[in-house]
Amino acid sequence: MSKMNSTTGPGAVAAVVAGSPKKFNVFAHLKYEHMVAGVSGGVASTLILHPLDLIKIRFAVNDGRTAAVPQYRGLGSAFTTIFRQEGFRGLYKGVTPNVWGSGSSWGLYFMFYNTIKTFIQGGNTTMPLGPTMHMLAAAESGALTLLLTNPIWVVKTRLCLQCDATSSAEYRGMIHALAQIYKEEGIRGLYRGFVPGMLGVSHGAIQFMTYEELKNAYNDYRKLPIDTKLATTEYLAFAAISKLIAAAATYPYQVVRARLQDHHHRYNGTWDCIKQTWRFEGMPGFYKGLQASLVRVVPACMITFLVYENVSHFMLARRKDASQIKNQATQSGLDKNQQLEPPKPTKN
Repeated sequence: MSKMNSTTGPGAVAAVVAGSPKKFNVFAHLKYEHMVAGVSGGVASTLILHPLDLIKIRFAVNDGRTAAVPQYRGLGSAFTTIFRQEGFRGLYKGVTPNVWGSGSSWGLYFMFYNTIKTFIQGGNTTMPLGPTMHMLAAAESGALTLLLTNPIWVVKTRLCLQCDATSSAEYRGMIHALAQIYKEEGIRGLYRGFVPGMLGVSHGAIQFMTYEELKNAYNDYRKLPIDTKLATTEYLAFAAISKLIAAAATYPYQVVRARLQDHHHRYNGTWDCIKQTWRFEGMPGFYKGLQASLVRVVPACMITFLVYENVSHFMLARRKDASQIKNQATQSGLDKNQQLEPPKPTKN
């Protein structure tokens, strides 16, 4: 997509990284600013758009054969039904684990992704990478993030599917849900949906690759470094395009994952869930809730990426300024010491 990217491959990356032993240490490129910025974006988008996420989950697990899951005719019907039967709080069921999950996931993802990407670049953030390297960094980041956050997503799904506001809730909150699931189902219960979740790592890989390539091509067109800060509308446009492409390509795995995490219906693993969904619902079954998902995930991605880019640029600029001030102070101290140092006596 970019002239510069076409010359960047594994061989070129290896040549750059080979220059310094420090560049072999991936932790040397870890910056907490990326985590803080990612958490900020994830929390902001979740608080605004959680009701749409709840509706998406209820659509996704509705196989037409489970009486415990309510039936909705559409997005508008779901909103009014939930509000009428469960009140405003019903629209925010599961928001606590969603905030924790989304905040921690985006924070970890952005931190891992930028650490791995900078490591591949050999510390030179202006060095363009090709699509393959962007996908590799994103896939590795996604796998690490999922390993750490899957239990939170299981709890979020269970809480979102507590549909009856009048009966005693099976789970009283996030901590209670974590404890109950572990007590009744063990560690495997907390990692339900992990296999399709790993398949879903491709979603983040496609999205980040598309997003990075769009930014790189745009900055290349303007003859600017690839890490140049963009305008708000540009971030929003690139985030929306990348999310639409990734969502269309990988949505079926999200349906399978949500159904595996739902406790109202039991499947004998991922393959059994896929077979039953195909048998009883056909291809449309794998795209249930897509409308609600797109209505939520595209704006959520736009909010998350916009907040992330602005917060990270602000924090990294402050880090750079602080480093420059420190270096100037150090140099000034050295110069002052040299001026105060008495001249050495000369030998006759």
